[in-house]
Amino acid sequence: MLRAILWDNDGVLVDTEQLFYEANRELFRPLGLALSARHFFDWYLADNCGAWHLLEPRLSDAQAEALRQQRNLRYAARLACEHIPAIEGVAETLAALAPRLRMGVVTSSNRDHFDIIHRRLDLLPYFEFVLTHESYTHSKPSPEPYLLGLERMGVRAGEALVIEDSPRGLQAATAAGIRCIILRNALTRHHDFPGAWRVVDTMAQVRAEVEALL
Repeated sequence: MLRAILWDNDGVLVDTEQLFYEANRELFRPLGLALSARHFFDWYLADNCGAWHLLEPRLSDAQAEALRQQRNLRYAARLACEHIPAIEGVAETLAALAPRLRMGVVTSSNRDHFDIIHRRLDLLPYFEFVLTHESYTHSKPSPEPYLLGLERMGVRAGEALVIEDSPRGLQAATAAGIRCIILRNALTRHHDFPGAWRVVDTMAQVRAEVEALL
């Protein structure tokens, strides 16, 4: 019996993946690195290593961390000044599912970025809680974020469903024993997502799959 849904944020609730890719591309360009969309997929969405390994041993850990903080500030500034759209159909989907299912957000976003994004949206009332990067020790693809989500809900893995958009999110959900629907976007359209419970391309299809379970 399905009792709960754990939602990723970037690329699932809000259309921010391209913006985060651009923030990273702008960071690495002055350092002589051309970060392609494929690189971003491989190193950020499929893995969690970023492009920092290409700069070793040119940068110390302290220098890399300073650059990461610059990237975070630049990304926050763009989030604050640009229109950040919700994924098409997500508000209607959440409104339809909220009376029948418990829902939470499990994201790798920093809390300050998450708060900036949702300040101008009206999606958070549908969720019982939000787990961000600061909420756990090991980020996706570790199962820890989703295991913590199950604990917060007080439900078993078999009673839950995850909505994700990335390979590392799928890996995290699968390792936690939770069925996962993948919502593909422009950066992930080429990937087949083996192991996903369902792979869809629109929020309307996400809603249809959940409705079928109910």
